[in-house]
Amino acid sequence: MSQIRILLADDHTIIRSGLRLLLDQQPDFKVVAEANNGREAVELVDEEHPDVAVLDIGMPQLNGIEATQQIVSKESQTKVVILSMHADEGYVLRALKAGARAYILKNSAEADLIRAVRTVADGKSFFSPVISKMLLEDYVRQIRDKHVEDSYDLLTPREREILQLLAEGRTNKEVASLLHLSVYTVDAHRGNILQKLNLHGVPELILYAVRKGIIQ
Repeated sequence: MSQIRILLADDHTIIRSGLRLLLDQQPDFKVVAEANNGREAVELVDEEHPDVAVLDIGMPQLNGIEATQQIVSKESQTKVVILSMHADEGYVLRALKAGARAYILKNSAEADLIRAVRTVADGKSFFSPVISKMLLEDYVRQIRDKHVEDSYDLLTPREREILQLLAEGRTNKEVASLLHLSVYTVDAHRGNILQKLNLHGVPELILYAVRKGIIQ
């Protein structure tokens, strides 16, 4: 059985120990390094090249968002899971823009962390159900209060298909291969999707997909 190699970073020793105990119980997981601040996490990723880095959002020296950005820019194979106390859309978007693939709340980590690690290791995105529910409810409220039409109906079936694959974390090349299209065609579709939905880049597209319940 191939193991998912994990780096765990949290400045609270007790929390980190509890999370490690949870991860170590999984036969397909291996915690290869621990860090107690963001700068150390970045250094250890350089040394260990883990499959997944689980980062607390609020660490000393370098916070989880900045650490994510540095890790993703240097180690594209390492997928980042953000641990946070903030059930707030602004924090989620910042994490996505930095390159995180998952955003889970600390108070639900025991229920969500294992699934999050497996999901991002498989190349997809994951959000705590509480986050998904909050974003969906907020989206429905905005649609109702502003009396606007849902732009999703403007998308063609092919565009909806590509939207979901991109939101799951697939690259243009991967989408092209899955759908037997050229990368150029996928890129053109992506541009049309962003324009129709008035979105600015893949992070906002992912957030939109969570709001709509297209991905979880």
